Amino acid sequence: MRRLPFRRLISLATLAAVGVAAMGTTAACGDDDSAGGDSGPVTLRLGYFPNITHAPAVVGVEKGLFAEKLGDVKLETKTFNAGPAAIEAIFSGALDATYIGPNPTVNAFSKSKGEAVRVISGAASGGVALVVKPGITSVDQLRGKKIATPQLGNTQDVAIRYWLKEKGLKTTKEGGGDVKIVPQENAQTVETFSSGSIDGAWVPEPFVSRLVNAGGKVLVDERDLWPDKKFVITNLIVSTKFLKAHPDAVKKLVEGQVAANDFVNTKPDEAQQAISDHIGKITGKPLDLKLIKQAWPTLLFTNDPIASSLKTGLDHAVAVELTQPVDLNGLYDLKYLNEVLKTQGQAEVTQP
Repeated sequence: MRRLPFRRLISLATLAAVGVAAMGTTAACGDDDSAGGDSGPVTLRLGYFPNITHAPAVVGVEKGLFAEKLGDVKLETKTFNAGPAAIEAIFSGALDATYIGPNPTVNAFSKSKGEAVRVISGAASGGVALVVKPGITSVDQLRGKKIATPQLGNTQDVAIRYWLKEKGLKTTKEGGGDVKIVPQENAQTVETFSSGSIDGAWVPEPFVSRLVNAGGKVLVDERDLWPDKKFVITNLIVSTKFLKAHPDAVKKLVEGQVAANDFVNTKPDEAQQAISDHIGKITGKPLDLKLIKQAWPTLLFTNDPIASSLKTGLDHAVAVELTQPVDLNGLYDLKYLNEVLKTQGQAEVTQP
């Protein structure tokens, strides 16, 4: 029963993306040295998204912080545009660890019956909002409107469907109901909003800021819906197979994550420039530094995975009938995170 919702979320484009990722990896599949055994040098293959909500990953790679902490562990990196693609890369053996959102994390844990992945650190909170046309000033005015989300069943898609349900407005997976939810890629959403094809979108940064700059306004800042304005948007997971085979490498990876978050929080100007530069190397066009600075205050970069919000997000997905209940016992392994934090004199994170 747990597999069906996950399969629904995987599009042909996602599967194609996984194929490309796997083809670009040397000895990516099967029993390679990076994921099993202790023979030969260890390689850690790390995935992340080239966007602001993955700032610790982007900065950690761009500034060499992961490479420094990993030492003799070779680092290979791969970028993804969607959580399901990164999870499929984990499942296929093409990836050892990845920065990813909460819903794909839950789906991976559920699909593998709790065996495939573990959350080893948090990364970021916040950075999500509902942006609408200026004439829309209340939730009641969303009736009959078209609102975009990044993907059916993804974290933002669940968030708006649950929020609308709480407000008494119905949605359907097919795009019907009181408010028509239109899943589409974030880059496309900027175009469809500007053309008037949609009336708004529940999206992460930097697309919130892009839509605002295109004439939209924030109707709902998702931080306002959570206790202390904190909810997980990005955490760091690792393949359980790699964790068992190479615990020392995983601890070094966590050291890199903590160092990256420290850099992001203490040197925001340098971090923002690093994000712009790094995305430019990947896409051929640096991300507008003004856009990054505009989005920055909506994000909190934290090593705490905010586990309670992930559980609540799962409850919301169940409530809007996009998944089945999942037992999350065993999902978190924060041993190395707390060891690193303790060594640095920082507060440890409560193990869920």
